[in-house]
Amino acid sequence: MTVSHRFVVVAALFVTCLITANIIIVKQVSIAGLVLPAAIIIFPLSYIIGDVLTEVYGYQQARRVIWLGFLCNLVAVAAIWVAKILPPASVFEAQQAYERILGSTPRFLLASFLAYLAGEFTNAIVLSKMKVWTRGRWLWTRTIGSTVVGQGVDTVVVLSIAFAGVLPVAVLVTMVLSHWLVKVAYEVMATPFTYLVVGYLKRKEGLDVYDYQVDFNPLKVS
Repeated sequence: MTVSHRFVVVAALFVTCLITANIIIVKQVSIAGLVLPAAIIIFPLSYIIGDVLTEVYGYQQARRVIWLGFLCNLVAVAAIWVAKILPPASVFEAQQAYERILGSTPRFLLASFLAYLAGEFTNAIVLSKMKVWTRGRWLWTRTIGSTVVGQGVDTVVVLSIAFAGVLPVAVLVTMVLSHWLVKVAYEVMATPFTYLVVGYLKRKEGLDVYDYQVDFNPLKVS
């Protein structure tokens, strides 16, 4: 498939949402009485864009973009870490603040990377299979359905690895449920927008890929 400029824009937005979310996740915010990471304002967008990628361009193209996002995030994390260990200039008085805000622990980074891969691939596979099962009808069922499963996997993995043994089980379960419900609600509210973007791209690209006989192995990117 010839790569169009629209595909490049969608892929770039996906990667931008991912990296931005991983930077601002360190801030906790209060929304309707719930304590949530600030990343909640943009991370669910990566799932919405992932839905668009899979729905329009197919699982194989979405798989490449998911791995591209992983690579770009890895580069960003490495650059932030190198900047942290470099000796600060005498005029830079915010080294401790830099380390506190951007110095993620190895445990949290592992949780974030594993949750991203597990959640995004689950989301893409579920949507792809549902598209075939529904014969392309009822887009809302697969965008919401894939998010329910994908965001569920992402939330369970990231919070379990990051906080297991640190927080009481009851608190951890409450965190998982509240984070998951907010993310799913985000997807539901964005459904009209998803319809508009998917419809626009299908018309302009002349594409509507169905993943018949596709190898869903996440590691097969060729």
